[in-house]
Parts: sequence; structure tokens; C-alpha cells
Amino acid sequence: MGNVVIDVMLKPEILDPQGQAVNGALPRLGFDQFTDVRQGKRFVLTVAGEVTDDVLAAAREAADTLLSNPVIEDVVSVRAEQDVQSVRAEGEAR
Repeated sequence: MGNVVIDVMLKPEILDPQGQAVNGALPRLGFDQFTDVRQGKRFVLTVAGEVTDDVLAAAREAADTLLSNPVIEDVVSVRAEQDVQSVRAEGEAR
């Protein structure tokens, strides 16, 4: 079992009120090392088998046509990610 992770962000020229709100709250909570915050979306698509090039291509198409609004958002990454439960099982087996 594998996962495809898709990250979508607002285009730089689009106002990000949620990011601005977080950016204003961080210094009040003692996090003063950050100068800007942009909010985005993350999708995790699970596949029954391996994440192949064809699966990644289909995920990219889904990201471009359904998961993002191309007028205001950019798809910034589409990548394979090993299933977290599989990684834990491998670690415990060692």
C-alpha cells in the first residue's frame, strides 16, 4: 500500500487571510523568528499497490483538475510517500 501526497498553495499574488492571522498570532505566542505565513492544503491519496509513474501522473491530473483551483492556487508537489504504518512495522521488525 502506498500514498501520494499532494500539496496545494495559494498563488503568491493571492491574499491569504488565514496565513495573515497565523502570522499575527505567532509573535504573541513567543514565535518571533518567522516573518511570513502562507496557508495551503495537503491531500493524501492511498493506493492499493505501489505508487508507480502512472499513479503519480493520474494524481497530478487529479490535482490539476479537481484538488486545486488553477485560478488562485498552484500545485506545488505531487510525490510518493511510504505508508506510515508500513514504516512503523518495518522498524518494529528490526
